[in-house]
Amino acid sequence: MAKKSLIQREKKRQKLEQKYHLIRRSSKKEISKVSSLSDKWEIHGKLQSSPRNSAPTRLHRRCFLTGRPRANYRDFGLSGH
Repeated sequence: MAKKSLIQREKKRQKLEQKYHLIRRSSKKEISKVSSLSDKWEIHGKLQSSPRNSAPTRLHRRCFLTGRPRANYRDFGLSGH
């Protein structure tokens, strides 16, 4: 069983990711469309100003019963243990 604080931290990351999802996606599209390097740096600065935990790569799948972060089945949300 995972510590409750780790499970809460993961839930907080999920909320932040949902909140900033559209902002991050639109910023990334803008970067690909813009041709000048200075504009790309400016948009990249906006992207970096968003919270670190709002990035989808910071999320982990956890078992919804035990909170185990590894050996999870995506389809069921359960760990193998």
